[in-house]
Amino acid sequence: MTQEKWGQLRQKLLKTVGQNNYSTWIEPLEFQELHDGVAVFTVPTNFMGNYVSQNFADLILYELNSSGESVQRIAFRVAANSPARPATATASVGKRPTESKHATPTTETVSTDTRATGSAFDPLDSLQAAPLDARFTFDSFVVGKPNELAHAAARRVSEGGPVTFNPLVLYGGVGLGKTHLMHAIAWELKSKRPDLNVLYLSAEQFMYRFVQALRERRMMDFKHLFRSVDVLMVDDVQFIAGKDSTQEEFFHTFNALVDQNKQIIISADRAPGEIKDLEDRVKSRLQCGLVVDLHPTDYELRLGILQNKVQQHKATYPDLKIADGVLEFLAHRISTNVRVLEGALTRLFAFASLVGREIDMDLTQDCLADVLRASERKITVEEIQRKVSDYYNIRLSDIIGPKRLRSYARPRQVAMYLCKQLTSRSLPEIGRRFGGRDHTTVMHGVKRIEELKLTDGQIAEDVEMLRRALEA
Repeated sequence: MTQEKWGQLRQKLLKTVGQNNYSTWIEPLEFQELHDGVAVFTVPTNFMGNYVSQNFADLILYELNSSGESVQRIAFRVAANSPARPATATASVGKRPTESKHATPTTETVSTDTRATGSAFDPLDSLQAAPLDARFTFDSFVVGKPNELAHAAARRVSEGGPVTFNPLVLYGGVGLGKTHLMHAIAWELKSKRPDLNVLYLSAEQFMYRFVQALRERRMMDFKHLFRSVDVLMVDDVQFIAGKDSTQEEFFHTFNALVDQNKQIIISADRAPGEIKDLEDRVKSRLQCGLVVDLHPTDYELRLGILQNKVQQHKATYPDLKIADGVLEFLAHRISTNVRVLEGALTRLFAFASLVGREIDMDLTQDCLADVLRASERKITVEEIQRKVSDYYNIRLSDIIGPKRLRSYARPRQVAMYLCKQLTSRSLPEIGRRFGGRDHTTVMHGVKRIEELKLTDGQIAEDVEMLRRALEA
């Protein structure tokens, strides 16, 4: 096969794999020779040879055979003058059988570098992402007010279009949906833009690969790997805090990808500026894009999540029935962590299936006694009154006292509403704590705030801010 013929075949490959993949993986290949059914190509690095053999070898073999050549195997040889390999290294060969519907050849990668053990270096030789959970898709993500902005931003990035904000940083507490959204973005990109190189991994895996590269003196391969992706997704970035060398390499990788207009998506358990021992320059880079907070779930969102999970469980337990009020009870009582909430429902369905009973309130309280005890609210009426008076900058005596001025009455109703939502006190008992008011007054105040939350954005925001402050 001539160089001219290889040039023609490359143009066919360009149409098939797209400009981005072509420029990164096909164009650097240089045809060396075709001998005894083996087509030999030179590549700049061993990593590139391994990646092409895993992802494009079948396609190259098909095009070679379709053009009239008789090729049974492809070999990739690292150029002897490549700066990524020492000139004194000996040769090692690693065979990689491949399956193809077009032919039955195999590929092999020939390297000019080996270590004393002669073994392959898997963490750097392949662009292997962390496994994605098939359950974590956009279809299974329940959207509510606390996470709607994060969901919208994740949706935008998952379209794979022009980079509009870089990086996208999702942060929030445990069990609020950060990892779910990260996986959902990766799944969507793989579906809509299979031409893109998407790498999802945890910060711990990034650090592991970096340490391995240092130990094996293969930093060039490491840099090439992370700078060749189109979308880099790093989960739980707070774990690199305090790791100076890893932070420095992450900083340089970040800059290189941004300079190439490649998308970066990061998750963390708190805002970048609040991550202790994270270098200022890394914080600055993370804060230059869109930083989105996943707020703690509200009652409506928790109820929606439970309803969604019930539909999934009914596929496994089609005969089980769940009594009215159970889901509402769980959504009220388990408020801090969605994973605990979902785990509680899973336990309920399994327990009810084993004992052959309907899921009612009695079974729920028996089965989840430990979870309910751990999640029991310990907020007091007095604490709510103090927090509300501080928030509205009025005296505590004005909330409890008889004054009916709107500047006192509205905060009083907000406090009553929060007492009803966040404590187990009855309406008459709440009324007594508010200057001996009747329970109907408390009922009216609660109902009024519920109505205003739907029409008055300021009241809705006040209630949400106070609830978060009390539950923190």
